Amino acid sequence: MMTRRHWMGIAALAALPRAAAAQGLEALFAPRARLWPRWTGHDEASTRSLDHAPWTAFLRRYRRIGGDGIARVDYAAVTAADVRALEAWLGSLAAIPVTTLRREEQFCFWVNLYNGLTVRTVLQSPGVTSIRDINLSGGVFLRGPWDAHVATVEGEALTLNDIEHRILRPIWQDPRLHYVVNCASLGCPNLPEAALTPARREVMLTDATRAYIGHPRGVTVRSDGLLLSSIYNWFAADFERDGGVVPHLLRHAEPTKAVAIRANPAIAGYGYDWALNRAAG
Repeated sequence: MMTRRHWMGIAALAALPRAAAAQGLEALFAPRARLWPRWTGHDEASTRSLDHAPWTAFLRRYRRIGGDGIARVDYAAVTAADVRALEAWLGSLAAIPVTTLRREEQFCFWVNLYNGLTVRTVLQSPGVTSIRDINLSGGVFLRGPWDAHVATVEGEALTLNDIEHRILRPIWQDPRLHYVVNCASLGCPNLPEAALTPARREVMLTDATRAYIGHPRGVTVRSDGLLLSSIYNWFAADFERDGGVVPHLLRHAEPTKAVAIRANPAIAGYGYDWALNRAAG
């Protein structure tokens, strides 16, 4: 639905150069973090630990790291038996009363569920070359599957956008979650090599953040400034918690990369590769 904010933004963007206007338009229509209060319940006294071993097994079998450092999935090689195992694991998650879990367990639940649902969505659309071609959402600015109901938890139908923008982002308010939530695209931070668990959550968040900032598709330092992933444009507000995008990059970059960023911190532009993260056969 077009809001007054959207129309005012479009009017302002019309006066900008084409490239800048395109980047601004992307940011304008990026989903905002809007809390769904339904999912704020939790129980820090809970001792329940979830079993994500089936998801880790799937990742170890079909996740591939290319020579370019980008993680891909061998979708074409996934067997019928492993599709059933994936469906069974997703079904088991959907049956869990997530609001009775402690916060750390909930975070891992939602991230793993999001990533598993994304992979399942791609598997259900063989032959696509971009997740945006799986047009389940409808509308001009809603390409892709993100606004389609893909799971039901505690009796609530959920979309991928619900999980990321109405649960994960507003509840945890940790910009590092962008590095572990995967959208099945080459431009996206790598699909984690294993399921997130409370015991390894902090290490995996730290490693994923550092890896993406260190990779050219995350941050490229050029003579005219920084060419950044569009993630830093779409979700700029999230990085304000670290003082802004550049302070966030400096906080998490490897020392050599941080020196390069500090020497030329102006943002020259943004880019993103929506090609499917599909491994070669």
